[in-house]
Amino acid sequence: MDASQSNDRNPNPNPRGNNGNSITSSTPVWPTIDGPLGLTEDDSLSYARKFYQFGFALLPFLWAVNCFYFWPVLRHSASFPRIRHYVLGSAVGFAVFTVVLLSWALTFAIGGEHLFGSVWDKLVMYNVAERLGLTGWS
Repeated sequence: MDASQSNDRNPNPNPRGNNGNSITSSTPVWPTIDGPLGLTEDDSLSYARKFYQFGFALLPFLWAVNCFYFWPVLRHSASFPRIRHYVLGSAVGFAVFTVVLLSWALTFAIGGEHLFGSVWDKLVMYNVAERLGLTGWS
């Protein structure tokens, strides 16, 4: 009975069948794109948290920086679970910000005066100086 159990065992414990040297199947050793020159895991947690929180202070491009700098954490779902929460939140926040900004810009660029009618003159900024009397040098 022991012989049949030993034959049923899988000699390769990795279910994918890859050896441990594969770059794509391994989890990253470093949480930042800098590799060994980057931050430690504790420092990375502090920076990721700060970038995430300051993104809510009307600085959403810090969310993009957070996603870029901590790309190994975002790419590998099983790595660095303490940092992943902040990086994933930054990715979602930046995606929402981008959609809102693009929809606002395209609404004004495509719709313009045809969409807003007579309110358009009050919405656009190119005639503010004229309305306030700031166009003359006298």
